Amino acid sequence: MTHQFNPTILREYDIRGIVGDTLTEDDAYALGRTFSAMARDVGATRIAVGRDGRTHSGMLEAALVRGLAEGGIEAVLTGMGPSPMLYFATHYLDVDGGIQVTGSHNPADYNGFKLLLKGRSVFGQEIQAIGKRAASGHWSEGNGPTEEVDIREAYVDRLLEGFSGKAYRVGWDAGNGAAGPILDMLVERLPGQHHVIFSRVDGTFPNHHPDPTVPENLEDLIAAVEKDGAEIGIAFDGDADRIGVVDDKGEIVWGDRILILYARDVLARTGAGQPIIFDVKCSQALPDAIQRAGGKPIMWKTGHSLIKDKMKETHAPLAGEMSGHMFFSEGFYGHDDALYGAARLLRILADSGKTVRQLLADVPNFVSTPEIRVEVPEEKKFGLVDRAVEHFRGTHDVIDVDGARVLFGDGWGLIRASNTQPVLVARYEASSPQRLAAIQGEMEGWLRSQGVSV
Repeated sequence: MTHQFNPTILREYDIRGIVGDTLTEDDAYALGRTFSAMARDVGATRIAVGRDGRTHSGMLEAALVRGLAEGGIEAVLTGMGPSPMLYFATHYLDVDGGIQVTGSHNPADYNGFKLLLKGRSVFGQEIQAIGKRAASGHWSEGNGPTEEVDIREAYVDRLLEGFSGKAYRVGWDAGNGAAGPILDMLVERLPGQHHVIFSRVDGTFPNHHPDPTVPENLEDLIAAVEKDGAEIGIAFDGDADRIGVVDDKGEIVWGDRILILYARDVLARTGAGQPIIFDVKCSQALPDAIQRAGGKPIMWKTGHSLIKDKMKETHAPLAGEMSGHMFFSEGFYGHDDALYGAARLLRILADSGKTVRQLLADVPNFVSTPEIRVEVPEEKKFGLVDRAVEHFRGTHDVIDVDGARVLFGDGWGLIRASNTQPVLVARYEASSPQRLAAIQGEMEGWLRSQGVSV
């Protein structure tokens, strides 16, 4: 028996597609069979499986588990919950890896799978290898048992381990995503006053889409913070591996500035010289702040799997992305967990006695654009980035770790190829609106000269 996946679902960091179109129940079963064979090749026998709250996650999970069992793997089902709870399960339970059924922050008709094996993410060429192995039908055979476990209390215990501090007034928005039930359990044990909205899991996302990188998705949280006089607002994406933050004035605090707070806290405890990793989309204010706090800033490629691997390579205690993925290996497991990040942020505020706005008062506010997504053909996007590096390197310093981050002295511009869609991602930052317009104009002018519509 063989199986052909739609190649568009085999992405850089995970497997993800539109249910009933590019991603089907048969795909979930074939993934189970293929992952079983790969796992058994490296001596793995037990795999934890979790799912988010989307309407089709249960169906996909059932097909996946059937495939795992028929491949001879024992599936340990952790139930519906956020992706970080599944990551926690791979440390807490006697298992050799894990699979989370999740569409993350994508629209409601999307779903997919995040994969871990032997203590690390499965990504990149390993995802492509899954496609090739399924097509060859090189599967294992067996009759693996299935077990259900409830780790929610243990997970919340771990989120709050070592937590202490004064009470805060906090607004929370679970976005009807998988974080909701865990968040309800968490706030019952946190000191202070907590106003939680949209914690009921609903895979149709009736209130707003669960993606805190989009400003309109934070409007309900901002309103709740202002109405309650909260000192901070915290939101999660659909599977709670990304955090969004609103300060006490109702203003959005983006991921690169949140990471400054975490970095200062970590470096104060672990000492000077520690590497702190961040992705290429982050503000220049971030590496400047890391250096001032005694750390070693390392700019790296966007993508949770790539960041995790770089953390292991450099033994970094902390990493983060503009998108709100925050990774903690100092005191935690090295993966991105927005619920843990929230508890840690509250602890930082409690220890300081200050608000987020007060803690970031000394960090310059550069003028920047949001991420700008420019549609280009899949087969052309990487070539365009290569030409951008070559062109701008003739007149500017260029960081090419992930695309072309062109340095202008008083600002920068970025053009990188998305690893998951046929688009270029651009972002610009400068010391003033006038310089921002000039930098953006120069780089977009070059893109237009290459036939790209911006």
